[in-house]
Amino acid sequence: MTAKQKKTLLRIGVALFFFIVIELLPLHAFFAEPYDLYAEFALFLIPYLIAGYDVIAKAVHGITHGQVLDENFLMVIATIGAFALVFFPESQPHMAEGAAVMIFYQVGEWFELYAVGKTRKSIADMMDIAPDYANIEQNGELVQVDPYDVNVGDVFVVKPGERIPLDGKVLQGKSQLDTSALTGESVPRVVEEGALVTSGCVNMNAPLHVEALKPFEQSSVARILELVETASEKKARTENFITRFARFYTPVVVVIALLIALASPFVLQTSWSQAIQSALIFLVVSCPCALVISVPLSFFGGIGAASRAGILIKGSNYLESLAQVETMVFDKTGTLTNGTFSVVAIHPQSGVDPDLVLSMAAHAEAYSDHPIALSLKQTYEGEIDSSHVEDVVEEGGAGIRARIGNRQVVVGNTRLMEEEGISWSGCELMGTVLHVALDGSYIGHIVIADMIKSEAIDAITHIHKAGVEKVVMLTGDRAETAEMVAQKLGVDSYCAQLLPQDKVSRVEELLKTTSEKGKLAFVGDGINDAPVLMRSDIGIAMGALGTDAAIEAADVVLMDDKLSKIPFAINLSRKTVRIVWQNIVFALGVKLAVMILALPIIGIANMWMAVFGDVGVTVIAILNAMRALMIRPEHGENTSASNKKTLNVGTSHANTSPDASHANTSNANA
Repeated sequence: MTAKQKKTLLRIGVALFFFIVIELLPLHAFFAEPYDLYAEFALFLIPYLIAGYDVIAKAVHGITHGQVLDENFLMVIATIGAFALVFFPESQPHMAEGAAVMIFYQVGEWFELYAVGKTRKSIADMMDIAPDYANIEQNGELVQVDPYDVNVGDVFVVKPGERIPLDGKVLQGKSQLDTSALTGESVPRVVEEGALVTSGCVNMNAPLHVEALKPFEQSSVARILELVETASEKKARTENFITRFARFYTPVVVVIALLIALASPFVLQTSWSQAIQSALIFLVVSCPCALVISVPLSFFGGIGAASRAGILIKGSNYLESLAQVETMVFDKTGTLTNGTFSVVAIHPQSGVDPDLVLSMAAHAEAYSDHPIALSLKQTYEGEIDSSHVEDVVEEGGAGIRARIGNRQVVVGNTRLMEEEGISWSGCELMGTVLHVALDGSYIGHIVIADMIKSEAIDAITHIHKAGVEKVVMLTGDRAETAEMVAQKLGVDSYCAQLLPQDKVSRVEELLKTTSEKGKLAFVGDGINDAPVLMRSDIGIAMGALGTDAAIEAADVVLMDDKLSKIPFAINLSRKTVRIVWQNIVFALGVKLAVMILALPIIGIANMWMAVFGDVGVTVIAILNAMRALMIRPEHGENTSASNKKTLNVGTSHANTSPDASHANTSNANA
């Protein structure tokens, strides 16, 4: 409990003590009429002022600064009016109710402080990833310095139990990292020499010597903390509606209260005291605290629950939009699949050595870091002499041309072969087929397969169950491979053989098919998908730990590559929005009912009903809003389970043999 919460609770306790003592005092035994009434008036001012001196100060500040019609003004006018009824001899005394309204209003304020404090503490605890220092070696000793003082290229030491202060590369040491604060993933990650490490992770076992690759202000931990801190600035449409609603609602109820007080004696022939009492009840119950507090608190709690699971949502507007997703579009490679390609077969032309096919392809891809290129170079066991590789020309989405020594090599898909006027052989195996031509002659093809993530099928199933109507897969792979992956995953449709720029066009076409209130979300691996992430209604970047482009472009950032977090995020958003609307309907319904009962023509409501209509409703709405922070993954949405099994995208032709994972060097044309 914070100091402010303790102070408010102490004030409430002291005020409540005085209130109970005064309520029990037999004032009529000590004072004759009407002095007992005046004594009651003076005594009840004590708990009133103890509980409400700051509310009165805020109301005065609002009046003097042109912000009159807020909840503080309503509360002060209503409670002072309750005390002022003592000057109407025919009315019942209402000093006790006036003091009680202020005390219970502060009870509601305390619940707000507690709820916001608990939510902020929960987020602060789970995002307590900012390192306090970095260890720099000076004169043979480790000296603790501010992370901001570490320059790019400096080497720092991370001891076991310490947080990694900056993004960097391990130069010396081998250890395990606890990444749970960033990713929600409980399984430690092993790092050794050459591995990239991310700030905010905790070193678990052995000392690590790390070279800083970014200044602290550009590190992952700094960017993540900035995201969390600014998330509250991007308000949902419902929040903005409530803010605008309160701005117009408060003046309207004040005018109605004035009409009740001034017109009722003439129109309904009620007494002035009864008219004023009805107006005061109307003012108390009309206070919009329940809505103004609980709606943003609900969204804030939902963002906190997401952060705990390693899901960063940049604002409540995106959390609200997630609840309206109709269409979800996935990039295939690296998102639905592992993005780790491996050579599963080499099919040379008759009389051609399989090693020649692999060697030419590996040399042509010598300078590329594309996953397909890496798989070729990893499979090729010989040494690649890049000095012999010249005139490299990459054709986006098609392949590569290069001169190796004095020979011209072309490696790519069927489209590139057709552009070169080279006849090629088909292949029955499923996967990415790279055709290889040497000096204008076709020498064979290599089949490379990616692996479907084991949790992808369950994730797609639960995304459908979460209410997403259409799941679409986009890929640059050939149609046969895309069709097979789509069937295994259970997506509704797919688009194959797409160039990078084609994905944006496809997303724009899909945006036109969504309903007026529906949203389209695009899920990518966060490296090459920035344009599509930004073009979609909601961009979701997966596996974005340390990926600046993804954190910048996406609206929702999954800090690891767990697909199960997507249905959890959707369900969390929908539960949060449900809680928001529960509070709106409940608060407005109760307030409207008490307002109607407070009208002089009915006259049933009293000040205690008004207290429940304001403070009681506020407390209930706050407690309901806090449920958003408690949302946990349901069955099938496990955000931390680690499942290492994978599925090959190839058909049984490539998988039935125990040696299918190795290159098949059959000379037969497949």
